[in-house]
Amino acid sequence: MGSKILKALGVKGDFKTAVVPMINYSWANMFLGGAGYIIGMYFTIFLTDVVNLSLKQAGIVVMIATIWDAVTDPVMGIITDRTRSKFGKHRKYLLIGLPFLIVSYTMLWNSFGLSGKDNPISAMVYYIFIYMLYKTAYTIISVPHTAMLPELAPEYNLRTQYNSVGYLFNSAGMVPSFGIVVLILALFASSDDLSSASKMPFLVVGIILAIFYSVAVFLTFKTTKEPSSLGYHVEPLDVKYVLREYVLVFKNKSFRQYFFMSLAYQFSTGFYANSKVYYIKYLANQYSKYALFNAIAGVAEAGAFPLNYALTMKYGKKKCGNIVTPLMVAGLAIGLIMQTDRSGKWSFLWIALMMLSMILYPFGMSGLGFVSTNIFPDLTDVDELITGRRREGVIATFSTLIKKSISGVMAAMVGFTLQGFGLVTGDTVSDYEKATGELFSQTGNALLGVRICVAVIPIAAALISLFLLKNFKMTKNDHAMIRAAIATKHKYGTVTLTEEQIERCELISGQKFEKTWLGTGNSIGEIHTLETDENGEYLIFAETNELTQTQGNTDKADAAVSAENN
Repeated sequence: MGSKILKALGVKGDFKTAVVPMINYSWANMFLGGAGYIIGMYFTIFLTDVVNLSLKQAGIVVMIATIWDAVTDPVMGIITDRTRSKFGKHRKYLLIGLPFLIVSYTMLWNSFGLSGKDNPISAMVYYIFIYMLYKTAYTIISVPHTAMLPELAPEYNLRTQYNSVGYLFNSAGMVPSFGIVVLILALFASSDDLSSASKMPFLVVGIILAIFYSVAVFLTFKTTKEPSSLGYHVEPLDVKYVLREYVLVFKNKSFRQYFFMSLAYQFSTGFYANSKVYYIKYLANQYSKYALFNAIAGVAEAGAFPLNYALTMKYGKKKCGNIVTPLMVAGLAIGLIMQTDRSGKWSFLWIALMMLSMILYPFGMSGLGFVSTNIFPDLTDVDELITGRRREGVIATFSTLIKKSISGVMAAMVGFTLQGFGLVTGDTVSDYEKATGELFSQTGNALLGVRICVAVIPIAAALISLFLLKNFKMTKNDHAMIRAAIATKHKYGTVTLTEEQIERCELISGQKFEKTWLGTGNSIGEIHTLETDENGEYLIFAETNELTQTQGNTDKADAAVSAENN
């Protein structure tokens, strides 16, 4: 039965040799998915309604930490690419990052008595420092973890399978994290009215989750096997070298397409994520159901995974984004019509609409997210086509930089926008409601600001991302051809491609073939063409001088190709 399931999923090999390595690599996703999920849901409103920072001050906290993040990501990318260790180039940094993770995530939810009411500057400075420390911990772990994937999974579909298991582990991190937060707030605080009285429960949340995430990261370090990089050659490090490394990234046309598509996608999800809590609390007046709505959203996003996986495996990595993204737009559009019904006359209708949006948006959003995650590892092969080197760390830098920096910038922009439109938060709202027994009424202008942040901007950005996705050209066959050409070049020092193959390389890389590493040094008279099997699939030369198919779970061949590439 197990072998039949694996075959249906397109996984070659048995559970121990094919699936267990994916699980081992994905333990850390419980941290990468869970920690960010809780921060996205609660950190901004924690700063404004519990610590009592203003919306602008909360935005400044995130903005400065994001600038720091933008500095540390490229540095970490170069460090991990240049690392020579018996543990490999990337894996040991998961262990190094653990102390920073434990300390920073615990302190992220504890203000040590500082309050935005009494000492706003001190409170803001404290959270700037702690959030910077957390961003550093996240970078030390996430950049090497992302950079490992192209080496662990060289094949086109194998990378999708690794990412799919990682996606499941993201959910395995998000669900218990969310449950812990909801349970502790329900037991020790009023989940309907977050205020300065909620500080202690959040500290407990921080301690428990820091331990939980650390165990997950340690499991990946302990169980993942990465080849030693002790013999890896590195060039002398100077400013010119660093600048050249990142200029080379943007010479890659496929990377540029991915970059701007992901940028628009993160712009959409970042604005929505950072304004959703204010959307539910102040525009829809349904904050008492905040946990329920997020549970529905989590189920909807998880429910989209089988469809996204099936479409990707059958039709390629773009298909699921093209098909399900319109549902994301439909879910966002509900924010344009949502009303605050304080009389209760139409409350059932607005609750139903909110639930519908909590289903449509995450279901549709998962498509572009799945595409972005699965396209990324293939960019390292296009980069090697151009440079002749494996630069997973440098490429991973830009992947994580997009995801982290844009979400941080969006948090700052949302804070400035909402406060500019006059939205009132924090104990001002709680004190009014306790004193009068009435719900606090935001102005029409403030609610317009919420609509802009939660619907108008996300819809526009999602449509731009979908448009850019249609222009991404690399297919499964293209990727197999590039891998075969790179392996042949490494083996013989030359490779001979057909005019059609050269045209595809130029279309994907955005470079004239003769100016790429793959196209240089091919001496006249030495002909080494790419071979295919009876099904037309490209074959890759292994270190043993024998030919091995690009499809199928050929672990020995992939390891040999990986060794040659490094």
